[in-house]
Amino acid sequence: MQLKWDDLRLFLAVHDTGSLSGAARALRLGQPTLSRRMAELEAHIGEPLLVRGAQGVALTDAGLRLLPSAQRMAEWATEAALSLASRAQGVSGRVRIAAPPGVAEDFLAPFAARLLATSPKLQLDVLSGLDVLNLARGEADLSMRLSPPTDPELICLDQISGPIRAYAATSYAATLPAPCRLDQLRWISWSSSHQQMRSRQALEQAIPGFAPVFTSDDYNVQRAACAAGVGAMLDAKIFHRFASVRGLRELDVELGPDAAGTLYLVCHRRQRHLPKVRAVVDALREEFAFARQAGESG
Repeated sequence: MQLKWDDLRLFLAVHDTGSLSGAARALRLGQPTLSRRMAELEAHIGEPLLVRGAQGVALTDAGLRLLPSAQRMAEWATEAALSLASRAQGVSGRVRIAAPPGVAEDFLAPFAARLLATSPKLQLDVLSGLDVLNLARGEADLSMRLSPPTDPELICLDQISGPIRAYAATSYAATLPAPCRLDQLRWISWSSSHQQMRSRQALEQAIPGFAPVFTSDDYNVQRAACAAGVGAMLDAKIFHRFASVRGLRELDVELGPDAAGTLYLVCHRRQRHLPKVRAVVDALREEFAFARQAGESG
């Protein structure tokens, strides 16, 4: 089934305004014309898209299923128009990036300042959390995640890796014996509800009967506890431009050759060539290249 953008534009206008009359005014069409074309679209699809009532219209189940795709088509239409504009005007628009809390704070927040210095019309919307957002449903435009994508429609555009190391506040590190074993440390880690996290799994594999002294479901809370001298925590050592251990000391303890973390930059196939997304991707890949070079020289 092929749907015309002009018809979907009418459908979106009805949804956005909440009524046929409002959509007709917004599109400068006669209401009878709009009603007829919506009826033709519903006949073509074979299901009603709208429920008409005294207070306006609401979407049916079929309308709700169609809405995300229609909204993405509207975004593509806007981006297509922007791509034809003068290059001197610069790329513009909102780009949503999903990332774990630590990456969002340490990497993306300072990265935004660097990006906006060259692309001031971009808007960066950072969605911080551990849940992997669905790029196919348009929940985000890009994702920086700790595991590679498995959906064939998703593309890994770049990745950076680094060894997982142990860190502690100077005050706590000064109390430790030298050399120090893993089981001699007070550990800060993820809550039991987040046992799938790579750093917690590494400690459980290395320390029989692993029992952390402090846990949290929030990475930033763990780091705050570490900085306060509660104990030691694991983190990937990636040499990106904005990296900061914030006064934490790297501990000389052996975690094994397989203790490494990787950060993946992921995008849906249909999004990667949008001008606004491409601008952010190019800037991120530049930072990834810097991190790889710094890691090799460091």
